[in-house]
Formats: sequence, structure tokens, C-alpha cells
Amino acid sequence: MEQQTQNGGWRGSADIWLNAAYDALLESGVDGVKIQPLAKRLDLSRTSFYWFFKDRQELLDALVARWRQKNTGNLITQTESYAETVTEAMLNVFDCWLKPDLFDARFEFAIRSWAVQSPDVLTEIQTADQQRLEALKQMFLRFGQNEHLADVRARTIYLVQIGYISMQTQESLADRLQRIPEYVEIFTGQPPEQRELDRFFARHC
Repeated sequence: MEQQTQNGGWRGSADIWLNAAYDALLESGVDGVKIQPLAKRLDLSRTSFYWFFKDRQELLDALVARWRQKNTGNLITQTESYAETVTEAMLNVFDCWLKPDLFDARFEFAIRSWAVQSPDVLTEIQTADQQRLEALKQMFLRFGQNEHLADVRARTIYLVQIGYISMQTQESLADRLQRIPEYVEIFTGQPPEQRELDRFFARHC
């Protein structure tokens, strides 16, 4: 909810401060997420911040919560989405890698960079990694693959994608889409059906 002072001045809102913190994190890392620079960025008073957050740590915690909900939450949701085949399920997961509104790769990189200097954020990352891997593994188990193979395939998919993010790989959408059928076959052991690919490409082209 947006707030105004008694004399009509605008204080902003929690989301406005959090969005500014997100932008600063992506641009400058966690050291750039400080109250005074954010106030200047928003053209608001420093005291306005305290209507919405107790202190800087609470703002940082809110950033981690946003990342957790968006990236981990959406990835798990995609692994559980309806699919008739394991290849279709894999294509549901690939939606995350192609839609920033589902999985924000820049946010992921920024949080992982932050974890280098923060044991607490590193713990958050490690927890998220395990939750995501388990979700991918469960996806394969639902389609009848054995425990060991499901685990290895989950790790292969996940570590490749985190590698993309960590290396800040630059790849055009056309190039990535061209590789999708072969990725699906490598990750699942089965080639996707054309009708599955048609539906997938319709979502992204």
C-alpha cells in the first residue's frame, strides 16, 4: 500500500522500495542495496523507508524471499504441471529457462554472487538447489524412471542450466530454440513428439 505524509508528501510503498532494491542488486550487487542510495534513486526521503521496513536487513530478507518464491517456486510448479509424457514434462520445465517471468536468470546470478560473501544466503542457495533437484527427480519418478536414473537426469538438467547462468552465456532465442529437441532427448532419453514441440514453440515464438 502506498503511503503519504500528513503534508501530502509521498512515501512510496513496500513494493516500490523492493523493486528499487532488486534493480540495485542486479546492477551493483548487494553492496549497492543501501537505504540512502535507494532513497535518492526513488526521489524519496530516507525516513520514508522505515514506514515499510524495519532496517536494511529486513529489505535484504525480502529480496531473498522474492527470489525464493519466483525462481524456486515457479520451477517446482513447472515440474508438477500436467504432462502426458516425460518429454512434455521436460518442455514444461524449459519454459522456465525461456520466460523471465517464470525464472529470472539475472536475479539467480545476483543471488549466487551475493552468496559468496554471505553464509546465510549461501544456505538459502543450498536449500533451493536441493528443493529444485528433488522436484526434477520426482518428475522423472512419476514417469516410471528408476531412482538412480531420475537423480542423475535431474542433476544433469539442473547443473547445465546453472552453468548457463553462472557463465552468463549469451545465446539468441533462435539458437536456443533450435537446440531444444536435442536437449529434451538427451535429458529424458526420448525424442519429443512433433505435436509437443509445436505447442512449446507456440508459447515462445
